Amino acid sequence: MPDVYATIADVDVATQERLAGVLELRAADPQQRAMLDAYLAEIRFSAGARVLEIGCGTGPVSRAIAGRPGVAEVVGIDPSSVFLAKARELADATNLTFEEGDGRSLRYPDADFDAVVLHTTLCHIPQPERVLAEAFRVLRDEGTLAVCDGDYATITVALGEHDPLQDCIEAVKAAFLNDPWLVRRLPALLRSAGFEPQSSATHGYLQTSDPDYMLTLVDRGADALESWGRIGPELGASLKAEARRRADADRFFGFIGFASVIARKP
Repeated sequence: MPDVYATIADVDVATQERLAGVLELRAADPQQRAMLDAYLAEIRFSAGARVLEIGCGTGPVSRAIAGRPGVAEVVGIDPSSVFLAKARELADATNLTFEEGDGRSLRYPDADFDAVVLHTTLCHIPQPERVLAEAFRVLRDEGTLAVCDGDYATITVALGEHDPLQDCIEAVKAAFLNDPWLVRRLPALLRSAGFEPQSSATHGYLQTSDPDYMLTLVDRGADALESWGRIGPELGASLKAEARRRADADRFFGFIGFASVIARKP
């Protein structure tokens, strides 16, 4: 199944608006904020730094970068006009700009930015090497690339073998991820693009009580299974209800592993 995000500009507006809400929900999670802060702290932004975020969505990462010491300007690009409208609505700094664009074909000149950030973006893009090549081109010499993505092969909500809720997660991988294994190839992809990896880190993301974001994954997976004709609406509703029953009974478990890499353009 094709990744919804890979062709997000062609998706109906209602679905884009729903996904915009999911992006903001995830960004507000304290664990997600801590992960973002941890790898952004590895970037030494020079005074007056100009930063590009590729695949900015509704802009939470761009908003965080705009407040970092030394950052003069942040440009966020995304192919979804719906996401960008929300990003502009939520923009809370004067050094933020959001533009429609495709990371595989940037309109910016060579050596235009001091840093480029890709936050949970590459896994959604067919031909991610093209994005990295463009990031390399628009970075100045000794500029910094920061990539953080999920090791989405690790997503689980299962409490044991043959857990029906895990079928929802497998459907999410098929419907919302171009390459759930991408992060495992990331160091090699970066070197092939000409970057020199400087540091890397892992970030575990676990939700048990109040699993608001992980419940959106179960819901989206159940909806995908229903839309594909694999299950009926009654079973879809039952899967969603079971996830919430577990949460209410303090028996929910949801986990995703993430990894971040900081690299340098020589």
